[in-house]
Amino acid sequence: MIVFPAIDLKGGQVVRLAEGDMARATVYGDDPAAQALLFAEAGAEHLHVVDLDGSFAGKAENREAVEAIVAAFPGYVQLGGGIRTREAVEGWFDLGVARIVMGTAALKDPQFVKDMAREFEGGIVVAVDAKDGMVATEGWAEVSDVPVADLARRFEDAGVASVLFTDIGRDGLLKGCNIDSTVDLARRVDIPVIASGGVKGLDDIHLLALHAKSLEGSGGIEGVITGRALYDGRLDLATAIAMAART
Repeated sequence: MIVFPAIDLKGGQVVRLAEGDMARATVYGDDPAAQALLFAEAGAEHLHVVDLDGSFAGKAENREAVEAIVAAFPGYVQLGGGIRTREAVEGWFDLGVARIVMGTAALKDPQFVKDMAREFEGGIVVAVDAKDGMVATEGWAEVSDVPVADLARRFEDAGVASVLFTDIGRDGLLKGCNIDSTVDLARRVDIPVIASGGVKGLDDIHLLALHAKSLEGSGGIEGVITGRALYDGRLDLATAIAMAART
């Protein structure tokens, strides 16, 4: 199972939000590239980056910071936030981004996302962000009437690399990952699932890794994203990566 340390960008700074609320941002640094290098030194081979401003604007708003991260990080960068056009997708892949995360576009223009997934095989991740079980979009500012599993299943035949499932009600709050919902989704779709939202410590990593092992052979659980627990010192990244690898 992959552990993805997260770098969320707001105004060029490294931040974490509480429940996706831009007004509840905690700043953890003003050098995203340096933070990416710290994660690499701890053993991370994968990185999850979000342009938070871009999620609301529908276009890149932290381009310089993302470019610096991609240049500095020696592993695979997964990027989300306002990527809703072919030009944006192609531009980020040309820059060296390994995978693109698409959430709002997946709900509002699913055919476009399917086209991108087929054209860039293994390069597109569909974000299904949940608020009370329903998909939220536009930087989580809008909640739809579409259940999470229903949206995920629409992409099962499109060549999507994975489904990124975030429980908004836990994100940035250190309440613990919603393991039950993550496992339930992984059992209901044929696409690998990445867990996100609320990771508070090694127990979350261990339990998710155990479920990932038990679900091998199906879509299963590909990984987990963690942010605030790392920044607050509640989770040691090197230890988490080692645990995920050996469980």
